[in-house]
Amino acid sequence: MHDAPTEPLAHALKRRHLTMLGLGGVIGAGLFVGSGAGIAVAGPGIVLSYLVAGALAMLVMRMLGEMSAAMPASGAFSVHAERALGRWAGFSVGWLYWFLLVVVLAVEATGAARIAAGWAPGVPQWAWVLILMVVFTGANLAAVKNFGESEFWFAALKVGAIVAFLVLGVAAVFGWLPGTRAVGTANLTGQGGFLPHGWEGVVSGVLVVVFAFGGLEVVTIAAAESEDPARNVARAVRSAVWRILFFYVGSMLVVVTLLPWTAMRPGLSPYVAVLDSIGVPSAGRIMDVVVFVALLSALNANLYGASRMVFSLAERGEAPKGLLAVSRGGVPRRAVLASVAFGFVSVLLNLKWPDSVFLYLLNAVGAVLLFVWALIAVSQLRLRRRIERETPELLTLRMWAFPWLTWAALAAMAAVLVLMLTDAGTRPQVLWSGAATGAVLVVAGAREWHSSHVRDNRRM
Repeated sequence: MHDAPTEPLAHALKRRHLTMLGLGGVIGAGLFVGSGAGIAVAGPGIVLSYLVAGALAMLVMRMLGEMSAAMPASGAFSVHAERALGRWAGFSVGWLYWFLLVVVLAVEATGAARIAAGWAPGVPQWAWVLILMVVFTGANLAAVKNFGESEFWFAALKVGAIVAFLVLGVAAVFGWLPGTRAVGTANLTGQGGFLPHGWEGVVSGVLVVVFAFGGLEVVTIAAAESEDPARNVARAVRSAVWRILFFYVGSMLVVVTLLPWTAMRPGLSPYVAVLDSIGVPSAGRIMDVVVFVALLSALNANLYGASRMVFSLAERGEAPKGLLAVSRGGVPRRAVLASVAFGFVSVLLNLKWPDSVFLYLLNAVGAVLLFVWALIAVSQLRLRRRIERETPELLTLRMWAFPWLTWAALAAMAAVLVLMLTDAGTRPQVLWSGAATGAVLVVAGAREWHSSHVRDNRRM
């Protein structure tokens, strides 16, 4: 087992930056707004849906944390896949994840611009998109320490909002707020019971919420730019996953305890509904600000993750070498510009053709996260044995109950994909994402064949 090569990037991120980066990448509009769709299909059982989806995300992050603590690299799981399975795997998972992030950038930038346009109707939505993209490109081109600091405060604001919501919500549940009385379990057991749609509803809820946990992976990408990569990534992974599970499950439990699940409407924030019900003034406006900050934070973190992933691909000869240019401050500026350029194209497609061209793009990345997670699990199965045999001292963070929980996670991912295929609403995502993954695998295979052909010719 060889030590990871020294990264030419700056090592300026502190442990608190990494922890908040993990939180910032995953706590977004999917929680504050999208959770309403999950409640509509699962009822109070959405709490179990979040527990199942969160447990799967925790297992993936534990595997990723184990490998990243042993072998920190800016490409994280792309580098691990290459070492475990070969160049084709590193190429495939790296480019698929980059594609996922730059398309999601468009959703975040457009969502934030839509909120900003509501506050300042005189400025068109496209202008807000332009302003936001320019601002965050500048932030990512600056010293990485500045990026870490800005993301720290963005994420801190979101975490503060969730903590305040939990405190107010629990107080309302027990009737401790003025004008409220203890609600008991009426909303959990009424309107069809805790599982109004049975376990099928819980499973449908998992399909809705599992992708809300995407973004946690960025913390392991950032580890390579921290002061002590191995130790910091282990600590950041431990704290981030537990906090996120607590925030997601806790806030959902508060929502379905305080309000009847039948009052939820997809597209409308359950958080606003709860704050309105307990008499918080201007709840809608407050939540608009929180969602706006959440979108900006996720945009910032995803642009960072995309630039580091494509930089890592260039380091290993899987992307143009021109992307390797690094500024004096240790920032891969060309990689940032390449990522934001494609992100900008995605935004334009979203603004111009949201229901056609961009919808196809969005479907093409809809299930990619599951493919990425599956390759992380397979890589961990291969690398764990190798590390134990060659450099066991590098295993500072270990996967629980190895290899059984790794196999269980793989089985759960396969089950989610099968269920998505059987659901008319999610089937297009699996098919388009499968096509995108297949295309990348074909390119990876062609590159492998070409490389081996060239090597054979040189031997002759």
